[in-house]
Amino acid sequence: MAAPLGREAPLIDPFQRRISYLRISVTDRCDFRCVYCMSEDMTFLPKQEVLSLEELDRLCSSFVHLGVRKLRLTGGEPLVRRNIIWLFRQLGRHLKSGDLDELTVTTNGSQLPKLAGDLYDAGVRRINVSLDTLDPHKFAAITRWGKLDKVMTGLAAAKEAGLKIKINAVALKGVNDDEVHRLVEWAGEEDFDLTFIEVMPMGDIGTEQRIDQYWPLTMVRSELAKRWTLEEIDHRTGGPARFWQVKETGQRLGFITPLTHNFCEACNRVRLTCTGTLYMCLGQDDAADLRSVLRASDDDQVLQQAIREAITRKPKGHDFVIDRRRGITGASRHMSVTGG
Repeated sequence: MAAPLGREAPLIDPFQRRISYLRISVTDRCDFRCVYCMSEDMTFLPKQEVLSLEELDRLCSSFVHLGVRKLRLTGGEPLVRRNIIWLFRQLGRHLKSGDLDELTVTTNGSQLPKLAGDLYDAGVRRINVSLDTLDPHKFAAITRWGKLDKVMTGLAAAKEAGLKIKINAVALKGVNDDEVHRLVEWAGEEDFDLTFIEVMPMGDIGTEQRIDQYWPLTMVRSELAKRWTLEEIDHRTGGPARFWQVKETGQRLGFITPLTHNFCEACNRVRLTCTGTLYMCLGQDDAADLRSVLRASDDDQVLQQAIREAITRKPKGHDFVIDRRRGITGASRHMSVTGG
């Protein structure tokens, strides 16, 4: 059974990086079908393969016991999972005890109109919302099933609830490259931070548009510098983004660059899928099956030992490559399975 928190040695990987951040995919399902993330006709996991909310709580709590200070729930779309607020409330107890610094979520915003207040009540104070365009027609094309007005209503509800919002926008050449200035302007008007992300080569999405969609963030930053004054700052959120301050708006602007400049040297993160598979690196396929350990024993010491063993296999970095001559190389699984 679990011992009191705070008595275990921290998780240290082979490169002396302390693992303090766990991203958890609570479902592979989503109410959108974003073109760079999912195929339109996704096959989802059988229910018995997906961890129950109680199992997710036990696993996450074991990581907290081993020194993880930040939990981020992801998907798929995490807020479509039935009774998901129960899990947020359960994990919120670690905030109250002081064993956890932050509990947060990455969402597409579709469920925020009804759940924003519940998230705040559970202890969430900051959320990431994925939004690549402010154009309703482009939004429908990118998400296939999404409606921009519903997301905007969700953002308003989140602000009203007191949640701090960061917008995540994937930079897509030929899709939203004409909107980057407007996104920065809008984020400033709404008091949102904004992070641009390079498209990641993960999973077969039915078409291989990603080579054409790939827009290096070095080029995005150069384009933004034509209009905005960008001042590099030391702000860190525990994730891979490097931040600048937009002098004209006062808001932070982040860049996540897995391809043009990987963010591996200070990586403090691991990812847990909804099936209980732990990926020590987003861009590598080596993984640890924690579901079998979880379901084979009620002894949390056994589970924690399996977690420790997995961390000893964390690699130095990932191998994402987008090459126009050789195609795309990266992880074979979909981002929706790993957790965004």
